[in-house]
Amino acid sequence: MAMIAPSRRLRRTPFSAGVEAAGVKGYTVYNRMLLPTTFRSMVEDYHHLKEAVQIWDVSCERQIELRGPDAGRLMQMLTPRDLRGMLAGQCYYVPIVDETGGMLNDPVAVKLSEDRWWISIADSDLLYWVKGIAYGYRLDVLVDEPDVSPLAIQGPRADDLMSEVFGDSVRDIRFFRFGHFDFNGRDLVIARSGYSKQGGFEIYVDGSDIAMPLWNALMEAGQKYDIHAGGPNLIERIEGGLLSYGNDMTMDNTPHECGLGRFCNTHTAIGCIGRDALLRVAKEGPVKQIRAIQIHGDAVPACDRLWPVMAGSKRVGSVSSAAWSPDYKTNVAIGMVRLTHWDEGTDVQVETPTGRQFATVHESFWI
Repeated sequence: MAMIAPSRRLRRTPFSAGVEAAGVKGYTVYNRMLLPTTFRSMVEDYHHLKEAVQIWDVSCERQIELRGPDAGRLMQMLTPRDLRGMLAGQCYYVPIVDETGGMLNDPVAVKLSEDRWWISIADSDLLYWVKGIAYGYRLDVLVDEPDVSPLAIQGPRADDLMSEVFGDSVRDIRFFRFGHFDFNGRDLVIARSGYSKQGGFEIYVDGSDIAMPLWNALMEAGQKYDIHAGGPNLIERIEGGLLSYGNDMTMDNTPHECGLGRFCNTHTAIGCIGRDALLRVAKEGPVKQIRAIQIHGDAVPACDRLWPVMAGSKRVGSVSSAAWSPDYKTNVAIGMVRLTHWDEGTDVQVETPTGRQFATVHESFWI
């Protein structure tokens, strides 16, 4: 089996020692960092995530910090989502677009205060784009990557575990909001969010020195809840329709094509760099859009390239992510489908590496 060669260009994380002790079996590379993907097996990890609680090293979700008088203005320039009503203590899912309306990232924006924000990014070099905008517009703002490493606690027992370590008040955090909690004398931001549909939290660990003490405390407290190390699970995220930037969408796609039009307030998000382009897109409507696709038949292999979606001899889309779902007893997939074939129940075929398989387009995902 091929190995990933370590180097300073491929960074370990503050939690790598804990991940290795937990028996990690597979990694991917994300924002030049190691992202654990498998511990027991994808299927075993999938079932456990739905039944108990997992601790995820998601340090690769790097933060871009905006700090200064123009921090709010810069944040609005990056996204077509209207941020005027956003309060300190809230988290927003925000499409980030370029001047053509193309998707550059789909992060979570964390508003710490009026003049301080974190952008918790997906896999891309967004930092350079943000620095370029700040410099080009001569904004009074510092743009940097702080020493902040997210740690996710996901699964139906997440509230129980977190209350053991941080107190019962952590249960009061509302969805996509955050609070400040003490750990070993360090103030930590904890948000009710995460890259699964099973519920949970993301802890923004500010400072690498407390990373392993926190990991160990959570692992010890979680023994009674059957805690295991885990990571974003391919099967579960497809079932829930959680998109992966770089897989299911790229800068060639607009938010409307990605089904994210509800996060685009282009008429009121004054200052967004891609606003004019997105106004045209909104008026004309997309000609293709993300859909859930059920692929019938045998379990499909890993999707490491786009699979054509066919209507007879005509290509009408592409599958970008796919996996066999043990719970739904079918292949679940995410794909971009043309408007002529994106309606609920439309029958198509998918060209998989093992041959053409019949499939059905759905307007909603499984979870």
